Amino acid sequence: MNDSEMLELVCARAWPPVVDEPLGDWRLRWADGFTGRANSALAVGDPGRSVAAALTAVCDFAHDRGIPPVAQVIQDSATERAVAAAGWREWTEHAAGHEVSVLVGPLPAGPAQDAEILDEPTTAWWELAADSPSPGAAERHVLSTGKVGYGVVDVDDVDDAAGVTAGAVRGAIVDGWLHVSRLAVRPEFRRRGLASALMSALAGWGRAHGAERWVLQVAVDNEGALKLYSALGCTEHHRYRYWGPGPGACEDPQS
Repeated sequence: MNDSEMLELVCARAWPPVVDEPLGDWRLRWADGFTGRANSALAVGDPGRSVAAALTAVCDFAHDRGIPPVAQVIQDSATERAVAAAGWREWTEHAAGHEVSVLVGPLPAGPAQDAEILDEPTTAWWELAADSPSPGAAERHVLSTGKVGYGVVDVDDVDDAAGVTAGAVRGAIVDGWLHVSRLAVRPEFRRRGLASALMSALAGWGRAHGAERWVLQVAVDNEGALKLYSALGCTEHHRYRYWGPGPGACEDPQS
């Protein structure tokens, strides 16, 4: 495998689905619809059969579990060209953006700012990171499996908002990498440096747990996040895109 493929596997291990079945080097993933990454086939490496046959297996897996057939494919790779040749198309329906930039950078040194990294998620963390104070089993599995740190930043005395958790972030350690995700700041507290404070605290936590670099997966149209991560020294390593079957390329045997 090349460097981009290996890094995709690191990211996949940091974002574990509920069901993860091998298809050669490919991974068939299901997490009850929670995020595209955890409910798509990770199409990296050799699937052990032709790409067209592997995509048929992707369709069967998805149909059996009631999710759309989707493949996560490194942009401009030989695999992506083979996926297109098999009659699949870019899955632009993906709400979070079907084209994603994978960013990497060294963990910055320096003291953490006014944020902390918890060993267990709080209700407020779940509310910000998973959009629900009471997430389902799939969300809990994806977001809390592995070596995970839960970053929070609280605001004490702003407009009677004492004790409010104003921001949250998730960090996961895999093979010396710190995978960063779910960075969120409540709208009323944005533009106050809270996102930077969360990232600073997370970097310190990552260094303390053996990480030297961080990796992030960010939709290419998320300009605010890309600007923040660029300021933190991150650069683009590669991109991936989500692909879905075109007409007639993935028949549901139950239809």
